Amino acid sequence: MDRAPSIAARFAAVADDPAQVRLEGLHPLKHALRFGGEVELAVSADKATLLALARALCPDLLERLEALVEPVPAGLFAALGPPPPSPVLAIARRPRVDTSALLAPSSPAPVLLLDHPVHAGNLGAVVRVAAALGAAGVLALGGVDPWSPAALRGSSGLHFALPVARLERLSEPLERPLVALHPQAPPLDPAAPLPAGALLAFGSERHGLDPALRARAAAVLAIPMRPGVSSLNLATAVAIVLWEARRRLPPDAPAE
Repeated sequence: MDRAPSIAARFAAVADDPAQVRLEGLHPLKHALRFGGEVELAVSADKATLLALARALCPDLLERLEALVEPVPAGLFAALGPPPPSPVLAIARRPRVDTSALLAPSSPAPVLLLDHPVHAGNLGAVVRVAAALGAAGVLALGGVDPWSPAALRGSSGLHFALPVARLERLSEPLERPLVALHPQAPPLDPAAPLPAGALLAFGSERHGLDPALRARAAAVLAIPMRPGVSSLNLATAVAIVLWEARRRLPPDAPAE
């Protein structure tokens, strides 16, 4: 039976299905598999090249990829969308996230709050940093879809390593201490403690942090920078603050 129409229809439907996500290339697929993602379909027009790449980059997943990835004609693969960075496309279930549980003070690891992010690739880079440095999760307050294909490319699929979700509004009261990052604030002091389990709020690349959100913060801090330098890339700023938060955790408190 020719599966081409069925495969094409399934990929076409992903954009309109909030329960599914599209994975473009080996890295997002690799991390989905490593961190328990439910991959429903994976296809490649050059499975031999894909498996050779997997043998070099993720030999622990080679057998799973060999069994999972379905070879398809080059014409069908090209019709499924823009060419991925490596020869595989996949569909996975979007993990459900209990945002109320994430915002509860159940862990000393911080949670990131991105206020109306506008650049999906930057958001994905934040998720990648958050996964590496042990954040408890990433929440986008409005803005772009944190599970868009561009965001997943930016994170190399590390969305599956920690909770990532979108909020329409931040409810009251906040159980985690809110720490806002703002350039016109007192500088982050390496010797001063950051609250354990903080909700770390970062503004968008274009508009910065909402003043109303900043007003709710228990602390407002800035990253010290050389005079004349006005800003940092969002993921870089997040990395600096997360590193400081991780460094200050008690020795017996796992990051996450």
